[in-house]
Amino acid sequence: MADLVAQIEESNRKVSRTVELGKRGFVISVLVFVLIIGQLLPWVGGHVGWEVLVGRGGPVPQLFAATSTVIGILASALALATRRWALAWVCAVGGWFSCVDGVLSIWSQQSSHANGAAGGGPGIGMIIAWLAIIVLAVQWMRTAWSRD
Repeated sequence: MADLVAQIEESNRKVSRTVELGKRGFVISVLVFVLIIGQLLPWVGGHVGWEVLVGRGGPVPQLFAATSTVIGILASALALATRRWALAWVCAVGGWFSCVDGVLSIWSQQSSHANGAAGGGPGIGMIIAWLAIIVLAVQWMRTAWSRD
């Protein structure tokens, strides 16, 4: 009987650390793919997202490229694979931080004439990545709050 109780308690501990993604898992997967596509499109001037990530295009767009890549792509993929509740919270909070970075990044490109920064406006890849990270942050927040 003690073994059965120990197995049930272990099962409860394991379930309490995981989240059930359901249909949201597919939506999150598609959004991660959209972020990857956004990295291949123009962000700043003639530079695509991955070039901005490695340092071309200014520090504010580089910060957004880094947070959207680390949180939006890498952490989301890890959270999807492991289904850990704590990683869902990391993706939710990090996603909202990346949303703010995206706003600042777009704003820095719209006002680049004032400070001499690269780019004459945000590229389509930056806008797509920003919209994708907003929806991704919403999905992760809903997932993180869905735990019973």
